[in-house]
Amino acid sequence: MSSQVHGAQHFDKAKRAEIKFSDAAMETVKTIISRYPEGKQKSALLPILHLAQAEFGGWLSPEVMDYVASVLKIRSVEVFEVASFYTMYNLKPVGKCVLEVCQTSSCWLNGAEDIVKYIEKKLNIKAGETTKDGMFTLKTAECLGSCGTAPMLQCGASFHENLTYEKVDSILEKYKSEGKQRNYTDLDYQNTL
Repeated sequence: MSSQVHGAQHFDKAKRAEIKFSDAAMETVKTIISRYPEGKQKSALLPILHLAQAEFGGWLSPEVMDYVASVLKIRSVEVFEVASFYTMYNLKPVGKCVLEVCQTSSCWLNGAEDIVKYIEKKLNIKAGETTKDGMFTLKTAECLGSCGTAPMLQCGASFHENLTYEKVDSILEKYKSEGKQRNYTDLDYQNTL
């Protein structure tokens, strides 16, 4: 994969050779691909990128994207185009818990900006940054589809709605005590009101 595809990101051929889905993940990949007609395996790209992000540390390195391309038998640039378009894919290392606070109209009107500032102060980071311990990354996001229960944040597959400072404290404590990576593929998701 060339630097023209990944800009400033370095592609490491030795790392690429080591990247491989676990047996369980590869079975899931095969199941996902089988849902699409022969020759249309590119249609499986979004769910497989979610799986790759969960499997390889919460982000998509150039080597991981190249591997996904080889699995789907498509060009690496096609994977990069999709991964760089959607904000749910991380193209650089992130914390175990990526906190995405909605910043669009309903959430903003109901205090999302204050929630972001509160989290920034509490974690001593700014939006787009990761805590020194690697536990949390804070991001702002465009509409997460919870306008009636604003303000809200998403962490992995879990939605946390009607946020208050107290709810944020509880969420941060819970995730910190669990100490595990949260992904869009989590089956233990929760929606809190």
